[in-house]
Amino acid sequence: MESQGRLVLVAVSCGMASPALAPDRILAVFRALQANRATVKRTSASQRISKLEKLREAIQAREPKIREALAKDFRKAATEVDLTELFPVLVEIKDAIKHLHRWMRPQRVDTPMSMLGTASEVLYEPKGCVLIIAPWNYPFQLAIAPVIAAVAAGNTMVLKPSELTPATAAVLQDLIGEVFAENEVAVVQGDAVETQKLLALPFEHFFFTGSTKVGRIVAEAAAKHLASTTLELGGKSPAIVDDSADMKSTARRLVWGKFVNGGQTCIAPDYIMVAEGKQTALVEALRSAITDMYGADAKKSADFCRIINSRNYDRLTGMLDATVKEGGKVEIGGERDAGERYIAPTVVTNVKPESALMAEEIFGPILPILTFKNLDEVAPFITARDKPLALYMFGNDERRIDDVIANTTAGGTSINNTVIHFANQNLPFGGVGPSGLGSYHGYYGFKTFSHERAVLRQGRIDAFKSVYPPYTEKVQKMFKWMKRIFT
Repeated sequence: MESQGRLVLVAVSCGMASPALAPDRILAVFRALQANRATVKRTSASQRISKLEKLREAIQAREPKIREALAKDFRKAATEVDLTELFPVLVEIKDAIKHLHRWMRPQRVDTPMSMLGTASEVLYEPKGCVLIIAPWNYPFQLAIAPVIAAVAAGNTMVLKPSELTPATAAVLQDLIGEVFAENEVAVVQGDAVETQKLLALPFEHFFFTGSTKVGRIVAEAAAKHLASTTLELGGKSPAIVDDSADMKSTARRLVWGKFVNGGQTCIAPDYIMVAEGKQTALVEALRSAITDMYGADAKKSADFCRIINSRNYDRLTGMLDATVKEGGKVEIGGERDAGERYIAPTVVTNVKPESALMAEEIFGPILPILTFKNLDEVAPFITARDKPLALYMFGNDERRIDDVIANTTAGGTSINNTVIHFANQNLPFGGVGPSGLGSYHGYYGFKTFSHERAVLRQGRIDAFKSVYPPYTEKVQKMFKWMKRIFT
């Protein structure tokens, strides 16, 4: 989590604008949530659905305020807010409302012959009191989506919005305060100081979305409490463009996936690997697609948002400048304005694997291109690095596509498109290793915030009583017989 200075406000939602709170108030709120978790655990599917319906209504009533807040935080276009912030959470709510009765139903499991006389099932019960730490890049969607899952599973929780998007955080506080009681869902505002105080508390599950560096800190904090974690992180997600790909459609989908939200997307294509003979055609197709979407001067486009803060602007321009000094060539874009925190949609070729743009996740509107002579070079290049959150493959040769999937690992994959696998609530979303731990969305989100409780019921027939002590010769013979039959 990045911070430009501590917010003065440290508040917990209570249905209206909250006054500044003393530091020990966080502990008091946590204890209230803990005390209420048993009551919330016992809520029925219908009761939880009512809460989700109320949340949906409150979101819909605040849509203009949400658009205004995101425009204020980093000049995000209203339509892009609808598409990437509002639409996904409303879909999540609808899905949970539709399926929650089924999700909560005990799941019967088969009884093996060796367990004759018993019946077994899995009950989904809430983890308890959970902590959700939201990021700044999609500050509404990535705050509310895990809240939906946690509410569906019957948890109490603290939501910690990002301090880097204060206007959106204020809307979240007002929204949550209207829908939920303070001892069910609380919003704690602040920066790294408040986050550290929250991490020190014994929550039963920690859900964090953000950088891999901070993810390690959250995992360490959770381990001290023996708590489970979900870490939604990032990494360098590759896009592979085979020579069988259609360059026009490939370029449009790459431009959309890379430059939406100003490139500040955890699953954005972080770099392209393209067949050597197709690089020129791809660059020209990318140039055309960028112009089509953002105009000849993206700075004038109302649809291209800005970098979140000066720190990230400086980091991005530093990476670009260093790569150019190392021999990289800016083919498209490169224009910048520090005052507006604007960086044009930028494409760079002649990028070396050890260049600055390849050293870490870019998380901005800069797209480096590397080339390969043979597709067999691609998988070893990718697998030599940290496992990415997403992998994209463009081409029309199914055998080659299957080979890439079989020889790589990634949190998720889209074939002949980018980022949209995130939008299917029937797919689990999450990373692996440095790109994350655990998953959510739809049923997978419900499971993430649930404990799968094993329940066995013994009937009148007790197959095991024949092997109780004392271990007489008869018992030993019976056990040998059981081993032959059942193993």
